[in-house]
Amino acid sequence: MVGNLLLRGMLAGLIAGVLVFAFAHTFGEPLVDQAIAFEEAAAQAAGATGEPEIVSRATQAGFGLFTGVMAYSIAVGGLFALVFAFVQGRFSTLGARATSVVIAIAAFVAVVIVPNIKYPANPPAVGNPDTIGVRTELFFLMIVVSIAALVAAIALARRLAPRFGVWNAAIAAGLAYVVFIGLVQYLLPPINEVPENYSALVLWRFRTTSIGMHVILWGVLGLAFGALAERKLGVAASPRERAPAFH
Repeated sequence: MVGNLLLRGMLAGLIAGVLVFAFAHTFGEPLVDQAIAFEEAAAQAAGATGEPEIVSRATQAGFGLFTGVMAYSIAVGGLFALVFAFVQGRFSTLGARATSVVIAIAAFVAVVIVPNIKYPANPPAVGNPDTIGVRTELFFLMIVVSIAALVAAIALARRLAPRFGVWNAAIAAGLAYVVFIGLVQYLLPPINEVPENYSALVLWRFRTTSIGMHVILWGVLGLAFGALAERKLGVAASPRERAPAFH
């Protein structure tokens, strides 16, 4: 069963990857071109010689982007299926589709929204090459902390539910998660390496496009995998989701 769900997760990831690639190629790559143009102009103004182009921009924006997005999306789809297989029946009494959507929303918040609040995505020409290692470490640290805090919040909600009810327990655990994440983000060092004359519009569009790619990825995973898993599990829907039958 886990193997079958894993295949369906990878299939959902493949579907999501195609849509993410189309979105990124259409809306993201023009912003990357603008950022590269800014970087080259700044280098020329400083009298620096440009670095040789190892891979052409056409390849980067086409085949390179496609293979990278597809590999990432399929891998995430497989991990998504494994999480679903662990959660369904143990921590969730919802139907397959509802559980899939809940997992997708939780993952989107923990893996995308929370880390990007502190360390948002930056286009080329933004960021000091000497600090890329530190910035990468801090970003992944924020992801790990966010996921761990989410797991702890779920455990807290389950512990409080018998005494205070499901809704009150969920609200209390959610507030605890927000407070803890806020404290962590306050303690972690800020990073601001945006050049003073860099286009605020390009930066804003690049960051929102980056978020948009993740919206498509997690949205399609949650919906497509839920439908595929429901068919495999042989469960049409949970009783609350079924429409009344008339004879």
